[in-house]
Order: sequence, then structure tokens, then C-alpha cells
Amino acid sequence: MSPGSLPAGMPGHKDRAEMGKKMKTYQISDLKSFMNKLLLSDTFDCFLLEEGIIVTANTFQIDGHIRKEFYTKEEQEDETLCPYDFSLWKDMRPLCFQLIKGKRTPLSFKFVLLLFPGHMGKILEKGGFSDNGSLVRAFTLTIKYDGTHATLITGLSTNTFMMDKTPEQLWDEAFRKFMDNRQVSWEEI
Repeated sequence: MSPGSLPAGMPGHKDRAEMGKKMKTYQISDLKSFMNKLLLSDTFDCFLLEEGIIVTANTFQIDGHIRKEFYTKEEQEDETLCPYDFSLWKDMRPLCFQLIKGKRTPLSFKFVLLLFPGHMGKILEKGGFSDNGSLVRAFTLTIKYDGTHATLITGLSTNTFMMDKTPEQLWDEAFRKFMDNRQVSWEEI
């Protein structure tokens, strides 16, 4: 899978570059505080990890898709054990931290996170947008670190082309509130 694309074989999913040109980009103002919130606290634990790439002396690529066949039949049927198709960020965060921590900062990293579906549904409902899951697949957050700066990019993954930009606007507004409520320093670029 290429770093900027959604998994192959998922009908209707397009490369993120094709998914609307109104995605918002935010640059993090206080990098140290942000890294602590991302890797050492529960600030982003309302997200799932779709993919992660961490570049240090080696490149580590994490596919966040849960391989259900790993689990027993009973575990697969228990929706409390595997409620999502992707790994919880809170479960993957310690692994990512172990790969990133050290005397030297990583050369780069990129995490593609998906907001919990239930949270997405509440944002859409509160904003008056009706969707039974057939249009909006996920609210995405791409976190990129280039060795010096961290940027966050909001996005929308859809099952089909949408003219209505309401979901994007609702996600951007909700995400800005999310960052402000958690005292994440940012500026829109």
C-alpha cells in the first residue's frame, strides 16, 4: 500500500489526494507539548490507527488493519474484543512511542488516524447531516512530522463522490474545538 492511499480492494475509496481539496492543514506551535499529548497521554485515544510510518535508523511501517483471522472464532464473534476494522490508537501508542523515543529525534513519521465511528456520527447528527454510513466512511487526521515541524491534516474518506461539503466543514470545526479543548497550540496554514 502506498503511504498516501487507502487500502486496495475497498470499493469506492480513492487516494486521499483525490478526496476534496478543502482539507485543512494545521502546524503545531509547541512541538514538545504536542508530542507528549500524542505519545504519552490519552489525548488522541478517540482515534483508530489506519497506518503509521516511522523513520529512524530504520523505517517501520504499521498497517493498522486488524487481521481478524488471528483471533479464535469465539473472539471474532465477540464484538467487544474486535469492534473496529482498525487498531485503537491507545493500543498502538506505546509501540509507536518505543520506536520514536531515544537520544535522537526521528527523521520523520506519519500517522493516519480515523475518528471513532460513533464520534463521527454524533458530529454529523449534531450538524444536521443525515448519513446512515453510505456516504461518509471516516473523518481522518493525518499527522506528519518532518524532523522539525509537525502538521495535522484533516480529511474525509467517502464511499462515493459528494458535492455537499457539510461533513468536511463539520469535521474541521469539531477538530479545531478538539485541539483547543486539549490545549494543543496550532495555527492554520
